[in-house]
Amino acid sequence: MNKSPALSNDADDHAKRDGRRLRSVRSREQIAKALINLVQAGNFMPRSHELATASGLSLRTVFRHIEDMESLYRDLAEQIEADVMPILLRPYESHDWKDQLNEAITKRAEVYERILPIKVSADVRRFRSEFLMENYRRGVNFERAQIKAVLPAQFEADPDLLEALDLATSFENWRRMRYDQNLTPDMAERVMRRMVQKLVELL
Repeated sequence: MNKSPALSNDADDHAKRDGRRLRSVRSREQIAKALINLVQAGNFMPRSHELATASGLSLRTVFRHIEDMESLYRDLAEQIEADVMPILLRPYESHDWKDQLNEAITKRAEVYERILPIKVSADVRRFRSEFLMENYRRGVNFERAQIKAVLPAQFEADPDLLEALDLATSFENWRRMRYDQNLTPDMAERVMRRMVQKLVELL
């Protein structure tokens, strides 16, 4: 039985909408991949024409998608979180708090190095993005809570020492060592570990 013209037109319209949505999703994925590649290469604030060249898309298509940068940032944040959370939430092998603190530093060095260029790019942009600012604050609070969970109760009696440990193990400290002081990842981890050890000795 032949379809009526009305049903045929509805099916054609539906297929066209599905095709446009699929192309939009693919374009978005290409832009996100291009953004990550450019940032990892050291271009922390790529321009639209650079994204167009890197993604193989037209400048018009890139403009259409980057108008919704909040949503793009959200996608990238979800990708990064899915990549690093298994490392951060990996159970501690030791039971002694000092050994757990050492393990926490090892985890952080691994995660910080993995996310370094993307995180720096996001931090540059966060003053223009409500989502990135909120994500930044959430990350800082998570880092702080993770360190506090390892430390014994007597650290609560010395808030200055707790703040110093929070800073010593922060991403900002890692970024400075890697980019401003030009330390290798291994050396940056050793320095972070040494700072923490010296601070713990003050307890």
